[in-house]
Amino acid sequence: MERKSWIQRALSSIKNMRFQYKLLMGYLLACVVPLLCVSAIIFHESAEGLEDSSEEFASLYTSQIRTTLSEFIQEYDTVTKSVLVDNDLINSIGEEGNMPIDELIIQKVAVQRLLMRVALLKPEIGSVMLISRENSVYQYSTTASRVNEQILLTRDWYKQIRSSDDTFFISGLHDRSYYEDKAAGAMVTVGRVLFNYDGAYAGILLMDLDPFSLLRLDHEFVLARDKYGISVIISNSKGEIVYHSDAASGRLSWQHVLESGEQYMTDDGSQDKIILSGSTTHGNLFVKTEIPRSKLLHKINQIKGVTVTVIVMSCLVITLISVGLSYTITRPIKALRRSMKQAEAGQYLPIEREQANDEIGSLVHSYNKMIITIRTLIKDVYIAEIKQRQAKFIALQNQINPHMLYNTLESIRMKTMVKGDEETADMIKILSRMFRLALNKEGKHHSINHELEYTINYLKLQNIRFEDMFRLHTRIPEEMLHCSIIPLIFQPIVENSINHGFKDYSHPLNIELEGKWTEDGDILIRVTDDGGGFSLQKQEKLRALLEDAETDKYKLEQTDSTENNGIGLKNIAERIKIQYGDRYYLSIQSRLGHGTTVELLIPKR
Repeated sequence: MERKSWIQRALSSIKNMRFQYKLLMGYLLACVVPLLCVSAIIFHESAEGLEDSSEEFASLYTSQIRTTLSEFIQEYDTVTKSVLVDNDLINSIGEEGNMPIDELIIQKVAVQRLLMRVALLKPEIGSVMLISRENSVYQYSTTASRVNEQILLTRDWYKQIRSSDDTFFISGLHDRSYYEDKAAGAMVTVGRVLFNYDGAYAGILLMDLDPFSLLRLDHEFVLARDKYGISVIISNSKGEIVYHSDAASGRLSWQHVLESGEQYMTDDGSQDKIILSGSTTHGNLFVKTEIPRSKLLHKINQIKGVTVTVIVMSCLVITLISVGLSYTITRPIKALRRSMKQAEAGQYLPIEREQANDEIGSLVHSYNKMIITIRTLIKDVYIAEIKQRQAKFIALQNQINPHMLYNTLESIRMKTMVKGDEETADMIKILSRMFRLALNKEGKHHSINHELEYTINYLKLQNIRFEDMFRLHTRIPEEMLHCSIIPLIFQPIVENSINHGFKDYSHPLNIELEGKWTEDGDILIRVTDDGGGFSLQKQEKLRALLEDAETDKYKLEQTDSTENNGIGLKNIAERIKIQYGDRYYLSIQSRLGHGTTVELLIPKR
């Protein structure tokens, strides 16, 4: 259920996404998804091919080592067998105690010659030793260091060889502490058990070799070993390490290999290495080759890096191209949308930017023609309406001569004063001032101060009529009084408060007229009374009437008449919309029994 809801939300988000983002996402999906699939397939095939090639190389490397070791064993098997030519000498080396001194000396000289001949067969042989069945040690060394015979006979590796059933053997790595110089390092001993004519044990031949001599690899194999971090571990039939390439190359010390020999022979099952095993022809030695995948598959990692780089760069290029294409397509659509929004607000402006000769350009061209036609029609209608209103106003002015009206009102006032009726005289005086304010402002600056003065005079007349039952409180900043405003705004609102808010003579009606500056620098006028207020039903009707001002401002003839011959709240709302625009408004709020508040928002001019 949650998954379905998540999918629905995702589909809803995509559906409500802006067209530019949908277009951009479509381009990216159409280009990036195939790119990722093709790159993944190419990388996978390349990686598999390289891994197969790497394993073939490792197998070839191991095979070369096995071949080299087999040759080594054959050569040293032949070298050790060469001593069997002197069978008489071998038979006699176990009978030193029964020989005269002169024969013993001759025998020692013959053994020395035999050992020297063996040592000269291979230049890598350091020391050759022949130990009789009576533990008499004969030795020949190509170096200055000699073997301590007593220590040699106590070494564990020698005891293991001595008890072994193998005729030809290769010992595991051992230290060279039985040499008199006691130098550091490791040795490998190759030898053969010697028998006399009747098959009895006659002695043992030992040849100490440097471990380096076991493998004679050419330069290319050495470079490959170092490049890929290949480790070659050679062990004998007893599981003892004979050779370790890391010690031979200097990455490890021979002492460390001697101390941790068993660790290198166990397989930890790690997947980070390619391990190949094999043995020599006769099974004397076993080869274990370890190749780290991270180094052996270095080219695969390079391909991966190149593939990722290509994908990232391609995605960037595709994104830039997608952004450019989507912008090219959506730019005229956005311009068309903005122009339509302006048309909704009453500003009929065509799109001036040159358009392409495609479907969108054709649509914009048709829209421009429509806007120009609408603007022309509106202009003609408004001009006709303005001329009609001006004609009516001029006719009204021609019918009522202000000077004649002022003079007539003044004459009436003077006669009333002569007769002692001062109240009537004051009413005529106030009415005269109101006529001056109302009839003398056509085409002239009409300020908030003028509008306030007109409203004060109106309330004076009403207070004379209703015996001072109305009180006006004004709180308007001084600088706001000089701002322009369309005429006859405050008086109809105050008149509305009197008509609907005044209850009876027992409760005077307080009217407060307040002006404030908004954060945007506009003027907010609030007219508040403490009268009876409106019921909810009456408020709904008033608000519906005010909402009609948005559409009725474009009508040439009023289809319904509001109170006071059209100079009501709706009339004020329509004039505010026409004069200042849709941003500015008239609103009303009321509570039955708690009064009414009317707010006006107009610009500062």
